[in-house]
Amino acid sequence: MTTPVCTSASTAAVPAATQSLAYPSFSSYVRARQSVLLRTARSLTANPSDAEDLLQTALAKTYVAWERIEDHRALDGYVRRALLNTRTSQWRKRKVDEFSCDELPEPEPAPGAADPAEQQALRDAMWQAIMKLPARQRAMVVLRYYEDLSEVQTAEVLGVSVGTVKSAVSRALGKLREDPELGLVR
Repeated sequence: MTTPVCTSASTAAVPAATQSLAYPSFSSYVRARQSVLLRTARSLTANPSDAEDLLQTALAKTYVAWERIEDHRALDGYVRRALLNTRTSQWRKRKVDEFSCDELPEPEPAPGAADPAEQQALRDAMWQAIMKLPARQRAMVVLRYYEDLSEVQTAEVLGVSVGTVKSAVSRALGKLREDPELGLVR
């Protein structure tokens, strides 16, 4: 006859009916304190499913140590410590997806493609120049070129004539062409 190496393996071989009778106070403890302990587990994780898994793991550890726990009035503290230790272990064991290397693994830009940083700088400069326009001209430029409305639709939205839209947009584009910051970005 061999002796079991691990106590958890020896309890796993015991039928389920015997296991539930081994610690009747454990079952009653879990029923009474489950909601409180689950709240604690949820405060340690971002996902409710992960919190349930964390609590289940901590309760399994508590069940294995049930005979060694002398003061059953301190069970909540024991389970909370098991929750925290288990969560810390999970955090430490998480897979790291980033590795340091000599070359940056960035894709080569497509031939003829503009630099994304330059494009963003141009967009920023354009919006700053648009914000300098008078409110009415700014509204017409945004509706015409950013919202892609026709001159007629822009006139309807703003309640002005089509000629007013044409002249205001023309003046606004002239101001944008003269803006020194847009000239520097190109």
